[in-house]
Amino acid sequence: MLLFSILFVSGILYASVLEWLLHRYVMHRPVGSFRYPFETHALVHHRTFKADHTYHLIHEKDREIIPMAWWNGPVLILISSIPAAVASLIMGSWIPWLAITASVAAYYGAYEYMHWCMHVPKDKRRVVERSGIFFRLNGHHLLHHRYMGKNFNVVLPFADLIFGTLLLRSKIHFKQASGPSVPNVQPREVRA
Repeated sequence: MLLFSILFVSGILYASVLEWLLHRYVMHRPVGSFRYPFETHALVHHRTFKADHTYHLIHEKDREIIPMAWWNGPVLILISSIPAAVASLIMGSWIPWLAITASVAAYYGAYEYMHWCMHVPKDKRRVVERSGIFFRLNGHHLLHHRYMGKNFNVVLPFADLIFGTLLLRSKIHFKQASGPSVPNVQPREVRA
């Protein structure tokens, strides 16, 4: 059980790095002729949902461009579990594969749910929307919509921290989205 727990936590960190790599290098730029993720994310999602009032859903027809396509989750989980499957075969135990696959699946589920809540907040806030962690992560993601080269993580900004793309506040003032679960990400006022 200890090994599973250690590997599960390691898998969450692994998933943060995978999210960052996919978001930065596949969803924000075309990869050869494989343009689908770039077009649906950078060209459609980011043009529809900006860092201003359009950060939140305005037109019902745009609901479909908030989550990833239904098949993305199974494909990403399968691909990301391959190294753990190899480790499991070498070790003669399925614990690494189970732990890593479970953590990546949980991370992906958290990504989709939190990303949905960020762009489609409810007047009567969901439990997750009332948490301090969500509040901070929502500000983190809002800044990504303002600075697309920063804050690639949605769930856990571990990879943003280690790869130098973490931005805690805007560099300049801008008209940002507002709401009870959206923090002020404007530059701090300098007092003389």
